[in-house]
Amino acid sequence: SGFAPPTQHVLEKSEVAPSKLNIKLKDVYEPLLSFFRPVTCRRKDEKTLIPCHVGEGLNTTECLKNKCCPSKTGHELKCYMPFKDNMQLTFRLLVLVAGGFLILGCLPFCCCACLQR
Repeated sequence: SGFAPPTQHVLEKSEVAPSKLNIKLKDVYEPLLSFFRPVTCRRKDEKTLIPCHVGEGLNTTECLKNKCCPSKTGHELKCYMPFKDNMQLTFRLLVLVAGGFLILGCLPFCCCACLQR
């Protein structure tokens, strides 16, 4: 007959599912990682620049697409690695913790209001 056995159909679906799952996990993981590891292109205290190896003949847009910072020294455009932004990390964690405390503080009032009905 022209029909495939049901077990073969299930195997094909299970083979496709993990790759889709990996893509979704990667899409979720990257923003979460960038939230807890903020970077900036602003230099402080004349830190040494670590070159970003993205190729030759770059323009500013290509440099930024590769998550590097453009730096024009003389006539040549160079890309360098961004720096960790500790102030931004502190601010984000402060807002996250304050939001958590706000939710935990409002939770008893919401529970009491629901239980009184």
